[in-house]
Amino acid sequence: MMEDIQSVLLDQQQLENIVKELGERITRDYQNKDLLVVGVLKGSFMFIADLMRAIKAPCRVDFMAVSSYNNGSKSSGVVRIIKDLDKPIEGLDVLLVEDILDSGMTLSYLVENLKARRPASVRICTLLDKPERRKMPIQPDYTGAQVPDEFVVGYGLDFAEKYRNLPYVGILKPSVYGG
Repeated sequence: MMEDIQSVLLDQQQLENIVKELGERITRDYQNKDLLVVGVLKGSFMFIADLMRAIKAPCRVDFMAVSSYNNGSKSSGVVRIIKDLDKPIEGLDVLLVEDILDSGMTLSYLVENLKARRPASVRICTLLDKPERRKMPIQPDYTGAQVPDEFVVGYGLDFAEKYRNLPYVGILKPSVYGG
């Protein structure tokens, strides 16, 4: 797999530091709140596991699985909910956790979908942010790191369901994805 990686963007130590800092901020902001952390699968699974351990406030977790990529390198623009939340969220403080905020199309759709369910609040935490790719006017409340407009994989992020298991975030060589 290493031969497919152009360069390492965030190594394991940097990721640990990012998660620790985000966990501390979220802990402060959600003291005495009824926090539900919602992970967007599949990309957020590594991040959310580490983030949950870093949050020192009582919280619950649930997951949603959505699709907008169809194994390609660009979003199709059509968001499909593949797995919805298990329980109602009315009155809860929802923290939507995503691996990367790119065009914003998926997260915009999810935020509106969740707000319609009458939670106390909906906020966004993203490990990575690519603001220059934004097509929707959406900003994260918590951001781990801004990344350049490159195809990134690892630490849960994939290309065609591969590379999620890398312990770092790396830039995928364009020759791999046809870029």
